Parts: sequence; C-alpha cells; structure tokens
Amino acid sequence: MKILANDGIDPLGKKMLEDAGHTVDTNHIPQEELAAKLPAYDAITVRSATKVRQTLIDGCPNLKVIGRGGVGMDNIDVDYARSKGIAVVNTPAASSLSVAELVFAHLLNGVRFLYDANRKMPVEGNTKFGALKKAYGAGTELRGKTIGIVGFGRIGREVAKIAIGLGMDVVYTDLFEGPKTLTITLSGGIQVEVPIQQVDMDELLKVSDFISLHVPFLDRPAIGAAEFPLLKDGVGLVNASRGGVIDELELVKALDSGKVAFAGLDVFDNEPTPREEILKHPKISLTPHIGAATNEAQERIGEELAGLLIENLKK
Repeated sequence: MKILANDGIDPLGKKMLEDAGHTVDTNHIPQEELAAKLPAYDAITVRSATKVRQTLIDGCPNLKVIGRGGVGMDNIDVDYARSKGIAVVNTPAASSLSVAELVFAHLLNGVRFLYDANRKMPVEGNTKFGALKKAYGAGTELRGKTIGIVGFGRIGREVAKIAIGLGMDVVYTDLFEGPKTLTITLSGGIQVEVPIQQVDMDELLKVSDFISLHVPFLDRPAIGAAEFPLLKDGVGLVNASRGGVIDELELVKALDSGKVAFAGLDVFDNEPTPREEILKHPKISLTPHIGAATNEAQERIGEELAGLLIENLKK
C-alpha cells in the first residue's frame, strides 16, 4: 500500500511501515493540492496541520485509513470517514506525558514571571537590573497550592501525577465519574496510592489556585464570560488542549483587571495566526502548539501509528 505521511512521521514508524511492505511518502502536500494528489494513496497520516474533510474524502475512493498522530481529531471528519468504510485511528496515550510536562513548564514559568523576564532582560537587564529584580521579586511556590484539572483523561491524569509530586493538592472535574485515587510510580518502581477529589465545574473554579484544561472544544468555551467571575483572584490558567476552550477576549480582560495573574497558552483560537493582543500580552506565556513535540513522544506516536496502520491495511 502507498501511505502519505503528510505532516511527517518518526523514522521508527516509517521503518516499521516499510518493513511491512508499504511505501511511505513523507513529502508534504499543501492543503490546496491534496484533492488532486491524495487519490494516489491508500492511507494518510496527519497531525494537526492537515485537514481531512468530507469533500476530500469523497474525492479519494481508494482511501482505506486516516491516521492522526496525536489525540484530537477535530481536523478530520471522523464520523463521515467511518461511514464510508474508512478506518480512522489516533494515538491518544503516546503524548500524554509530554503535554503534561509542558503544562508545568508554563506554570513554573508563570509563578516566577519568566515569560516577562525573558522579554525584558535582553533589552533592559544591563540598565534596569535592580528595577527588574524588584518587579519579579514576588514569586509564588506551587507546593501547597490547589490545581484544578478540567478533563481527567490520560493527559489530565499525568498532570495530576506531576502536581502530586510537587506537593500540590489536586481537584478535577469530568463528564464521567473518575477515580478517587491515583497510583504514583516513584524512582525504583515504588508505587504509592494518593487520594484525589472530583468536584463539579463551579466548585473547581472557586477553589483552584491554578487551572489546567484538557477537554475538546465543544459548542462553547469551558471558561468564558460566565465562568471568569467564579475564579479565585490571582488564578493562573493553562490551556494545552484546544483553541477556544478558554475565551481569549475574556481572558485578556481578566488579565488586564488582575483577576487572572497569568496564562500559559500552547493552543489558540485561529491557528496558525493567533490574535495580536494574545501574542503581545505581558502576562501570557506562549508556545506554538508543541505539547506533543518531544523526541520521546514523537517516537512513541510513530510506533503506535505505524502499528495501527499495518493492522488496518490488512483488512
């Protein structure tokens, strides 16, 4: 079979597919050219950049498998593809730890003002060192604080484990009943059961010192105009899930008023062109949708994705 890895695939995954007898093309085809060129392939793998919509699917009668290297599949018309007999697969577990670690990169960045210090030190550090030292001299420790996790799937649970390791209290909310304890694996394979608490969304908003979101965008933001007034004053927010989960315009208002102390954003409403007031806000820590972008995660994603493609292309 001929496979288009349009947004790339780890060399390990590519080798697995080739060893199974498939041809793998890793040359990126721009979105506007896919309709003309994708019919030559039997399968396509994508990340978040390439979109596989109904019109594209209709023009590719040979397409047997669509693979998403990652978790969210909002760039694929999943139900329609499956209704046409096309297998749609993703790799939800492979990048969980990488995303969770990025959440804490943003949190640690936020509580010590690194997002702003790294902007100002290069231009003012040799003339206003004392003033900057004073400006950034009221940091906060994470230990003993409460983190609220919105969405308690694989990534949310990894976030909770890191938080517990840092000495934080964990509350979470989810549409489904979740666990009352988490198993933490320490160095040497030692395992510890730690209690955690599931609460409703309003309670989480009221008690959390920091909030991390791990839900898909549905019909409205998880934290929007109605939710911001419920937040604790000085809360820190991190969104490494999907753009739109936090209302960006309401977030700017809350940052300006001091209701929210800082935000960490890895995802944005209108990627790949985030709004300017978000990119230039002095209280936002920014990354360009790199939650799963570690070498380890990409290798796991490539390996899992290749296995799923091999399995489904046999059918």
